[in-house]
Amino acid sequence: MQNLQNLYGFDRTQLENLFVEQGLQAFRGRQLMKWVYHQEQTDFAAMTDLPLRMREWLADNCHFAVPEVERQLVSADGTIKWLLRVANGDLIEMVLIPEKGRNTLCVSSQIGCVLDCSFCSTGKQGFNGNLAPADIVGQMILANQALRARGESVTNVVLMGMGEPLLNFDAVVAATNVMKDDHAFGLSKRRVTVSTAGVVPGIDKLREVSDVALAISLHAPTDALRNELVPINRKYSIEQLLRACRDYVEDLGPARKLVIEYTLMRGVNDQPEHAGQLAELLQSLRCKINLIPFNPFPGSGYERPLDADIEHFQTILIQQGFTTMLRTTRGEDIDAACGQLVGQVQDRTRRQSRYRAQLETAQPVVVR
Repeated sequence: MQNLQNLYGFDRTQLENLFVEQGLQAFRGRQLMKWVYHQEQTDFAAMTDLPLRMREWLADNCHFAVPEVERQLVSADGTIKWLLRVANGDLIEMVLIPEKGRNTLCVSSQIGCVLDCSFCSTGKQGFNGNLAPADIVGQMILANQALRARGESVTNVVLMGMGEPLLNFDAVVAATNVMKDDHAFGLSKRRVTVSTAGVVPGIDKLREVSDVALAISLHAPTDALRNELVPINRKYSIEQLLRACRDYVEDLGPARKLVIEYTLMRGVNDQPEHAGQLAELLQSLRCKINLIPFNPFPGSGYERPLDADIEHFQTILIQQGFTTMLRTTRGEDIDAACGQLVGQVQDRTRRQSRYRAQLETAQPVVVR
């Protein structure tokens, strides 16, 4: 069977090039985008302003396909989680968080995650490769289809689901280009956020080709603690990470800020001294801070912090002049909260089997 190209994975430049390669003008690519994203038409025969021979060529060589929905779960708070089967047979998860006047879609970029941050359930699933651009865009298509019944659509996208986006760089850039393109989804650059655990070369590279919002999963104010929580810190230190962050935010312009994500874990990184260290660390960085109470999962070895400690931590940062928000836990009853996404991964590593063995023997996963 012929290997068809999934055009959901093509951004505007790629579609224009596709038409040029077939001897037609580049603007035909923009015409196709409008059919697909504005009129939701994926039947090439119906795209009547395209030349007939091109419509026939497209039908023979291309198609539009989205991940298959295996299961949908709805939380008591309205959060929706989908389990999606992608082309290679693995299962990933995406989450829609509806709020008044806002629908935020948490998108996965990889099958599992290679980084294995100690407090994240996704990393315990191991890793089985990158998602194709069409799999990332396809998540947006599916969410919009679900929202259409109530006359709504996705307003914000965060690449904070399964995986490290900057380790799937080309696919993520192509997908976010589609999300921002006026001929496609037309989201503001401020409403598309790429979250990274600290892949410094990826941040530098992203600065050259994109202006999406950037979120940094920091989670610790010192290298010693971050080495334990976020292992990639052993390769790219906090100093290196913040240098890349300053360069990125400077290129965005004076009105833009980075987002610092900080998961609070009881007795680990939630004490007043940690808040003071964090304030000192970030004093020269234009940013706002999201505090995320740890969302438990079996065998993690971590606990949710006390409410009093969370409040005190936030107060210290606010007093130091930082815009500091406490992220409300959403979808916890369906394991859709931050750090809880797991899917079903054909693990290339041995991490999943080791994790399961630790659970069976009741050994703590995290050593502190």
